[in-house]
Amino acid sequence: MTTTLSTRDRLIIHAAQLFQQRGYHGVGLTEILETAGVPKGSLYHHFPNGKADLAVAAADWASVDLLRIVDDAFGEAVDFRHGATTLCFKLAKLFDLSGHWLGCPISSTLFEGPANDLFRTEAARIFDVWIEAVKAHGVRLGLPPAKAATSSEALWIGLQGAWTLSRARRDSSPLRHVPDFVFGSDPQ
Repeated sequence: MTTTLSTRDRLIIHAAQLFQQRGYHGVGLTEILETAGVPKGSLYHHFPNGKADLAVAAADWASVDLLRIVDDAFGEAVDFRHGATTLCFKLAKLFDLSGHWLGCPISSTLFEGPANDLFRTEAARIFDVWIEAVKAHGVRLGLPPAKAATSSEALWIGLQGAWTLSRARRDSSPLRHVPDFVFGSDPQ
């Protein structure tokens, strides 16, 4: 059964994909509207402040999608390092499938957008949600809460740098090496 997406959802999904590919400033409203197949009036009906509101919604959508990847990676992990390694390899595979241009969906959308408090606050909130999700998996897998918190934050710090380096090199290897840099080359 095929589900037809609402106009709002089409705008969000297409904007998220375009922002992740080329950044906030690299995508115009006309391109988003054409790609989503919606008229201009629909944008302002759903997003009164235009592109900025759409970018926040796109970042939220991308965050939910990434959280599914996190949960999938850690779902059957035998320990924290195994889950973190699986996550890094999943992100590397997505990077490879994208043609070596997809970076972090939040950085591409919100940090490459206008310098404003709304974008910075939203980015901080999303990164905190991601860190907390990985921390919860760490605790579930037996790490003490403080160790799970620092390990989760270290993982995301490493991933952010690896995404940037992978984009620059057009090579997913940095994403695959994050667990070794964060946790050392010996298993937990």
